[in-house]
Amino acid sequence: MHHVGVNDTDPSLPADAPLPPDELGQRLTEVFDLVGPLYRRALRKVEQGEAVEGASVGVRGVLDLLRRKGELTVPQLSRTQALSRQFVQRMVNDAVAHGWVETLPNPAHQRSSLIRITDEGRALIATVLDREHTLNREVGGDLTDAEVRGCIRVLTEMLRTFDHVDVDD
Repeated sequence: MHHVGVNDTDPSLPADAPLPPDELGQRLTEVFDLVGPLYRRALRKVEQGEAVEGASVGVRGVLDLLRRKGELTVPQLSRTQALSRQFVQRMVNDAVAHGWVETLPNPAHQRSSLIRITDEGRALIATVLDREHTLNREVGGDLTDAEVRGCIRVLTEMLRTFDHVDVDD
């Protein structure tokens, strides 16, 4: 399937030369046009697994972040995921109710508890990640490590552009 604009760059530019701002803006619009549908389709696929594991996409995000980073507060979870504190608090409450996370006193801040993943939460997120890994193995295109690294770099720079956006407004 050919997406409009994909690989339609100025042939006079070397492939590894930085793009001029106008062309960069146009090319990154193509990335946004792909990221939206990709995110929505991936979200639906994860939600289909929700019936098996019982964890929503939001709880999955909280569990995975706690697995990777250790104990965090709700505001830290919120900032890292670019989600509102209210939404993250609901996800934490759901995870607490299922026994997947627990709250601990925070010596650095009395009003903002630390959230820690439990053994049950670790087992659950391991199951979810195994299922996702199996799905991701089906991605075709003979992608190379350099291409994946390049994709991660581009998306990281795009995300950094929006670091100033307040997700709680």
